Amino acid sequence: MVLSIFFPLLFILFFFPPSNAQSFIGVNYGLLADNLPSPSETAKLLQSTSIQKVRLYNADPSIIKSLAGTGIGIVIGVANGDLPSVASDLNVASQWISSNVLPFYPASNIILINVGNELLLSNDLNLVNQLLPAMQNIQNSLEAVSLGGKIKVSTVHAMTVLGNSEPPSAGSFALSYQAGLKGILQFLSDTGSPFAINPYPFFAYQSDPRPETLAFCLFQPNAGRVDSNTGIKYTNMFDAQVDAVHSALKSMGFEKLEVVVAETGWPSTGDSNEVGPSVENAKAYNGNLVAHLRSMVGTPLMPGKSIDTYIFALFDENLKPGPSFERSFGLFKPDLSMAYDIGLTKTTSSQTSQSPPLGEATSMGWCVPKDDATEEQLQDSLDWVCGQGIDCGPIMPGGLCFEPNNLMSHTAYAMNLYFQKSPENPTDCDFSKTARITSNNPSYNSCIYPRAGDGSIRGEMNKYVTSDKATEKNGSESSSSLYLPLVIMFISCFILFPSLRIM
Repeated sequence: MVLSIFFPLLFILFFFPPSNAQSFIGVNYGLLADNLPSPSETAKLLQSTSIQKVRLYNADPSIIKSLAGTGIGIVIGVANGDLPSVASDLNVASQWISSNVLPFYPASNIILINVGNELLLSNDLNLVNQLLPAMQNIQNSLEAVSLGGKIKVSTVHAMTVLGNSEPPSAGSFALSYQAGLKGILQFLSDTGSPFAINPYPFFAYQSDPRPETLAFCLFQPNAGRVDSNTGIKYTNMFDAQVDAVHSALKSMGFEKLEVVVAETGWPSTGDSNEVGPSVENAKAYNGNLVAHLRSMVGTPLMPGKSIDTYIFALFDENLKPGPSFERSFGLFKPDLSMAYDIGLTKTTSSQTSQSPPLGEATSMGWCVPKDDATEEQLQDSLDWVCGQGIDCGPIMPGGLCFEPNNLMSHTAYAMNLYFQKSPENPTDCDFSKTARITSNNPSYNSCIYPRAGDGSIRGEMNKYVTSDKATEKNGSESSSSLYLPLVIMFISCFILFPSLRIM
């Protein structure tokens, strides 16, 4: 009897990936700079974060070797200039694999080879026509050394590959690219490889620099945008862009292809005439993006799964050409300190994706909606909070705070959860001027509104509860609060009393 309970528990403990694995968070590691730290120092930096994947634009051997034994997934690239030779000669492709993969794999966890980067933007039709043959030769070379399927092969596209992206459900590839894409998409489908795209809400804001567009791009509270075909309301540009790509793939008959975000980010500085770059905006975009990914909400058309996303970039690249903002996407400085904190360090990452930690006392109270907040404003705030990695489970069906099932009650609970992450900051209880801080405890029955320093204070029914349907009994506990002690008990019994191992 003990064994029948013990082994399922053991299976859960050891075979389910830990919540902080976050294999969907990656970073781009560009090298167009003369002040970068050494590869070994960078490897140690990466290990101190929750970043699990690194994308290189080439196959730098010193970097690949420095990541050996870390478990970090490595994406390497075949440069655009190497495509003609790789495409025309299988032996050249095989030599590329022999030089850039075999000396390092599997100690260095190479997971993907991108053949070319944004090649379809090239005006060189001959080069574009060599993309698919180059991908095929790299794939055949991997299969020849028994690495086919273990290391995937793809290529990276700019968002301009789309001819239409609005509304997201009407996303489609530009007509001029469709013929060339057909063979590439079939290759990806046949090999189980992902479709890699570079969505940048930053550029969308540059072309439409209104305050409401900025909020939409930064995952901040906004009125949202409704897809006229599906009725789905989008609350951020990232989801809208990714779903437009998904719709474009569907229109070509490749709906099941995995979408990977190979690049996305926001610059922290720029020239005075450049719209959008700032530390504040970069921190907001990248930090809210990470929280959105950790929430595992997914996108409206691809729900319930976070998309593998590589943030651009690990460091600023001071030798990169173009406008000044192009040199200012770095999450870290050359001295390995953070440019700004978006919750990627291992000591803080686990808190970002869970309910706000409680403990430190504060003079602040609880965050609740204002009486004159409209239903549309309440819904916007609720959608936004629950997309930020905040645990909205208690207000979902079956949760302790689901009843009464009304918008005011659910939004009040969500607003307070978000505010309690940093209750010393009153601006976190603003929600576009629709919320306020109250000293009256909104908790009721078994629905507890957390407050830093208060523990498990219970309250009376309050005005945010407009129904008496809250039927949970006081003192009830969720199964999750009992789970860990139960596991510990069974493991202890199994170790301390060997006789129990015999049925």
